[in-house]
Amino acid sequence: MIDTSFPSSLPIPTDDGGCKHITSSLPYALSSISLPTTSNDKIDLSSLSSLTILFCYPRTGAPGETIPDEWNSIPGARGCTPQACSFRDLYSDLQKLGVAAVYGVSTQDSQYQAEVKERIKLPFELLSDEKLGFQQAMKLPTIEWQGKTLIKRLTLAIENGKVIKVWYPVFPPDKSAAAVMEWLEARAKGT
Repeated sequence: MIDTSFPSSLPIPTDDGGCKHITSSLPYALSSISLPTTSNDKIDLSSLSSLTILFCYPRTGAPGETIPDEWNSIPGARGCTPQACSFRDLYSDLQKLGVAAVYGVSTQDSQYQAEVKERIKLPFELLSDEKLGFQQAMKLPTIEWQGKTLIKRLTLAIENGKVIKVWYPVFPPDKSAAAVMEWLEARAKGT
């Protein structure tokens, strides 16, 4: 059984302004950004013309990995598997509301992500930003942990090569897809 729970005592992230610049950056910053997928393809982020949801997360734990208190103490760090599972569970509903694709993005390598995709049965690809090209082009907010740069949890709605909505910070992580659904429903109603 996959544990998608997380402690209720986690510190809540606050908006540090790390994503205010994004809504105008995508059309210009992503002209040459391609990220490898868990199916050994590459996705050219500048070609995302249909409505796409891209959720970024710091890292998923390995099977049997003990989550250290140090990780739990970082606001917004814990909850990557629950976030991914929220998109898995609402995937068909997102499609019914016009989402053409959903992708998860982290700085973990594609081989690691492939194991996660299989283990938690994700119906969408995970993209590896192991070389931080996407993070740097978009100037995404990061966490430094155990000598690694990790992308903070955020979600982007992209359409016609442009970010049209940003969710940041994302908390609680298991409600990430529900927040996107709420926005899509309001958008469909024209509100």
